[in-house]
Amino acid sequence: MLAINTDYIDSDGNPEPRLRQIAEAGFSQVHWCHHFGSDYVYTEEEIAQIARWLRSYELTVNDLHASSGEKNHYYSDDEDIRLAGVELVRNRIYMANRLGTDVVVLHLPRQPDGADKNLAFWEAVHRSTDELIPYARERSVRIAFENLNPSNHSTLEEILATYSPSEVGICYDPGHGNIDGGGLDFAVAVQDRLIAFHLNDNDSSADQHNLIFSGGVDWNRLAGIIAASAYDKEYMTIEIVLPKDPENIYAGDEAGFLSQALESGLRFHKMVADAKLDS
Repeated sequence: MLAINTDYIDSDGNPEPRLRQIAEAGFSQVHWCHHFGSDYVYTEEEIAQIARWLRSYELTVNDLHASSGEKNHYYSDDEDIRLAGVELVRNRIYMANRLGTDVVVLHLPRQPDGADKNLAFWEAVHRSTDELIPYARERSVRIAFENLNPSNHSTLEEILATYSPSEVGICYDPGHGNIDGGGLDFAVAVQDRLIAFHLNDNDSSADQHNLIFSGGVDWNRLAGIIAASAYDKEYMTIEIVLPKDPENIYAGDEAGFLSQALESGLRFHKMVADAKLDS
């Protein structure tokens, strides 16, 4: 009933050992998150190999993290960079469809200050989104824009006002929402557009991607929000990172870390199920 991100150790290494460990830990789905912050383009052969690995480990894909690019950004006001960024997202939409998922998650940064920069930003975003939506629709894929922190909430509200629920939604990351506060209030405001989650925790000082229940996220409240939201999948996605701090009990203990991730994730899954029954 849970998916976990493929890049819990690294984002550009060989994913096959991670898929094996994920399956052995008891997960049934993955959130494909490799190369999420790069300009890497997957070839047809690579996508086919990933599909074979997934079948061999009896894993399916819950959602896929598209890349907004390292240098090539779909929201750039430089037309050449924008077009390269659009092709990068198209690659991930195509990959999502080939791997059997219907949601790609995409970062959308805070809209810039200044009238001229703001206008150029939105012209690029709307042009790119208008180009991507038909391509995604043909492949039965929706784009989920992710909350990064409160500074991009107004940007996300604008994109939701422009495009329909059948076209775009929101991926809510409670860790991001916990950093500067107000995240859960935002989740309530957009709960009818929630189509993906990146479940993780932190102490509110930084984006740490720690285990569920290990920080300051109000998980009880979030369970209620999810239960009342538009999210209709059986599975939810955990997005966490194996600690490197040698003083952390899970540092270097990949199997133990994944086991605890599954245990805490199943506990939260039950909280959501109970909240649905109470509603």
